[in-house]
Amino acid sequence: MQLGLEGKVALVTGGARDVGGEISRTLAAEGATVAINYRGSADEANALVDEITNKGGKAFAYQADVTDYEQVKAMVDQVVADHGALNILVNNAGLVIQKRFTESDPDQWKKQTDVCHYGIINACHAASQVMQAQKDGRIVNIVGDSARVGEAYLSVKAATGGSAMAFTKSLAKELGRFNVRANVVAFGMLETSHSDKEWLEQNRAKIERQYPLRRMGFPQDVAPTVVFLTSDATSWVTGQVVSVSGGYSMVG
Repeated sequence: MQLGLEGKVALVTGGARDVGGEISRTLAAEGATVAINYRGSADEANALVDEITNKGGKAFAYQADVTDYEQVKAMVDQVVADHGALNILVNNAGLVIQKRFTESDPDQWKKQTDVCHYGIINACHAASQVMQAQKDGRIVNIVGDSARVGEAYLSVKAATGGSAMAFTKSLAKELGRFNVRANVVAFGMLETSHSDKEWLEQNRAKIERQYPLRRMGFPQDVAPTVVFLTSDATSWVTGQVVSVSGGYSMVG
């Protein structure tokens, strides 16, 4: 895309596989040095680092649990120490427990909230201090489109996404004077390596009828928009929610 990210340092949480992996690849292809965060998938993170490096890109793996602020802060500090800056943060780490709300339990609510709500806040707090001092930063927080329109069996996930959207808008107003932008990308149902293939094939026709483009998405459909929002091509865009959902939810 020729977005001019050479010399920029990017951190992608949950950046080793699926959507995060594709975002990491795309950032690296655009010239950014990519810090790939993972919690437990060390093999996948290291394999992606090797893949990017073998193609001439720059990537490094960093382990941290996004639900633990001290780990996140230490990771951000290490990225800055290793590479001299942190210009881009993509909060991609997430957790989905698909279940009817009345059949769910507090432990399941907490697990999703810890990752999808506090994970974003933890990373933004640690990174925005660096970006504010640099007077340069781009933050993209990723949520499911259920946060915009609501969706059965995803009530808690939708709630965390709604909080992320409100938080991002507030963050954009606070940090704009420091040349730090914050936006949200909300995506629809994607086919990934961790999709339930049997359930998907049984329900594919019904699912695809809900999408005007008559197909589900893939990580490759999301990554270009995320990376576009980290570039100077969108230097006057902040506090916005961009839907990448095949037209699933046509709301502003």
